[in-house]
Amino acid sequence: MRIARFSIDGNVAFGAVEGNGTGDPAGLVLDIIKGIPYGDFELSGTKVPLSKVRLLPPVLPNKVVAIGRNYAEHAAELGNEVPEVPVAFFKPTTSVIGSGDAIEYPSFSDEVHHEAELAVVIGRMCREVPRERVKDVIFGYTCANDVTARDAQKREKQWARAKGFDTSCPLGPWVETDMDLAVAGDLAIQCTVNGEQRQLGRTSDMIRSIEDLVVHITEAMTLLPGDVILTGTPAGVGPLNVGDEVAVTIEGIGTLTNKVIKRG
Repeated sequence: MRIARFSIDGNVAFGAVEGNGTGDPAGLVLDIIKGIPYGDFELSGTKVPLSKVRLLPPVLPNKVVAIGRNYAEHAAELGNEVPEVPVAFFKPTTSVIGSGDAIEYPSFSDEVHHEAELAVVIGRMCREVPRERVKDVIFGYTCANDVTARDAQKREKQWARAKGFDTSCPLGPWVETDMDLAVAGDLAIQCTVNGEQRQLGRTSDMIRSIEDLVVHITEAMTLLPGDVILTGTPAGVGPLNVGDEVAVTIEGIGTLTNKVIKRG
């Protein structure tokens, strides 16, 4: 099932996406969910065309835990070694936007890059999750773009501003909940800018698997329903400029599309 979060006539709701397609709203409808989708829920039977709503970020995470250098070729293209342990960092909730929202080019950077990523959405509160229970704490998967001010990342030697600025974490267009770990672990992931392919890889190229990451992160902290793990990006990262349209497509999930605008 694909679960979207949307607004219509000033109201915000979750809905189950019905119909074929991975990003084009034509022919898709939303069956509004009663309440929130974590755990058991009911469909209301009230349906609205996807073309009539504004898609929002599919979840509002308490935290986004991101993993750096989880693809060997990406680490190499930036001149980095593969880390001995996963490199984790946070993106604040204020960085999260949805499909169709604008990425605002930050004033402190002249070199903003796209990073297409598979995002894991957590479905229940969890801590110290054993490997065999990882599947039980995952709500689903969505597309993400770990937008990065590369020059600030290099200059400041830490990543809080470079990867945490407002609008730097597009998520969407919805969460795919009907996908098991084996499938999620071998998906095609692509990024295009103005229709030109920039990144193309598979989640099977990740150095640490989804299970590895959930175990590693929950050794240190409690994850809550709606929290998001970004699993790293394949090679091919590159610049975004004002006016560009960037799209992240993941096999079996959909396409996340955002335009880049000047802040302010």
